Amino acid sequence: MNPEPLLRHLRLLARERHPISSPASLRWAERYLLDEFQQLGLHTSTHAFQSLGGTYHNVVASIPARDGCGDRPPLILGAHYDTVMDSPGADDNASGLAVLLEVARRLTGVPLAREVRFIGFCLEEADLLGSLAYVADLRGRSAALLGAIVLECVGFTRSDPGSQRAPAELPIAVPPCGDFLAIVANAESTALAEAIEQSVNREVPELRTASLVVPGQGELFPDTRRSDHAAFWRYGYPAVMLTDTADFRNPHYHRASDTLETLDLVFMQQVAAAVTVAAIDLASA
Repeated sequence: MNPEPLLRHLRLLARERHPISSPASLRWAERYLLDEFQQLGLHTSTHAFQSLGGTYHNVVASIPARDGCGDRPPLILGAHYDTVMDSPGADDNASGLAVLLEVARRLTGVPLAREVRFIGFCLEEADLLGSLAYVADLRGRSAALLGAIVLECVGFTRSDPGSQRAPAELPIAVPPCGDFLAIVANAESTALAEAIEQSVNREVPELRTASLVVPGQGELFPDTRRSDHAAFWRYGYPAVMLTDTADFRNPHYHRASDTLETLDLVFMQQVAAAVTVAAIDLASA
């Protein structure tokens, strides 16, 4: 696989994108996502919401279902495009954005039995404000949804034993090496998580995965709620988070050292391939 498409996005997106300290860069990232989706020929729009004393936007693009299948609930693929202050956010979350854009490119032209919707969420780092606003609108319209796959830090690996940590309260054993992709779901999202894992194991067996299903909305395990999938859980929609586990593996998390040079491009290519095949399987079912 050619890493250049991922590298191009990462080189441009790995910069601080914060609503207070770098608002122009945050707006630039919004425009970048819109332009990239439009160049792929996708239908694009923005979802505006009021927060932090201003107006912010989630970026929305979609590949429609083929003729005759437009009434099926859509599948959402998402990643956030803001960062914390003083970090270029290469892993958190330029990695998720790069994979999101690459999956969109790979799915362009694929006949799908349901709409696949790509969303760049804003203000994830501010208590999920963007995704909460978007999903609240979905629920307010009683909109149906197959589920959401949220990409949150998907670019960092470590192969040395003991490089992977986990919250002490987790009910499962976590692999000791930080070279796997975690699939995090709640009980209502079990079927979605299992479908993703089956697709990955069948088509991208070189990508190791580890799955965790938590009860309720993950209240007992707050570290499993730290991304936009939790907004979908809150409103009763199935959702999973795909992640390299962030600070439980990556020492650069939320630091100035979260740079492109620290990322594992082979791993990211595997994640992109995995999400692509999982989306095709789910959108063809």
